[in-house]
Amino acid sequence: MAEIAVAGFVRHSTVDWPGELVATVFCQGCPWACRYCHNPALLAAGPGSIAWAEVMAFLRRRRGLLDGVVISGGEPTLQKDLAAALSEIRALGFRTGLHTGGPYPARLAQAAPLLDWVGFDVKAPFGAYDRITGVPGSGAKARDSLILLRDSGVALDPRTTVHPALLSAADLARVDAELGALGLPPSRRQPFRAEGCADQALGARAGA
Repeated sequence: MAEIAVAGFVRHSTVDWPGELVATVFCQGCPWACRYCHNPALLAAGPGSIAWAEVMAFLRRRRGLLDGVVISGGEPTLQKDLAAALSEIRALGFRTGLHTGGPYPARLAQAAPLLDWVGFDVKAPFGAYDRITGVPGSGAKARDSLILLRDSGVALDPRTTVHPALLSAADLARVDAELGALGLPPSRRQPFRAEGCADQALGARAGA
């Protein structure tokens, strides 16, 4: 059985994969520290609080009742057994989805053949990723991940979280131009959520 650090588990969700009724697994750990993150408790790598065996036991009971399973985070590609976990889910007959920012292209390449849908968080223009993630070179990783997903043929939903203090209208135009240059559609905008965000300054400026 796969070893996945599960920090949270939503048994029924209609918001994590548009148009689908899914169960959503939240993994512990993320290599990036985006200022607007609304799950800061999931950033630090470490053991999960829910056993993967417990998740699988629930899914076995829900065969035929759920459309699929989404693995989210944190950052799920941090999990070395991600591909093994996806294989176990698919063996039960579920469709599989993933939420990712693409920090680990090689691990994402292993997972891609096992995915039906990916919600990809496009943080900023690739050259400006560092000011969102706090990690040098993160934009290049994201670009590589987008290219491999494009080439894999998996259904891809690019989306960008918008906060006026972090991304300007010009930044958003650049995001869409860079995606277009890769043969990808514009990103779907999603508003910043102050709830759960540890950066109080961003919450105070959300309406700026």
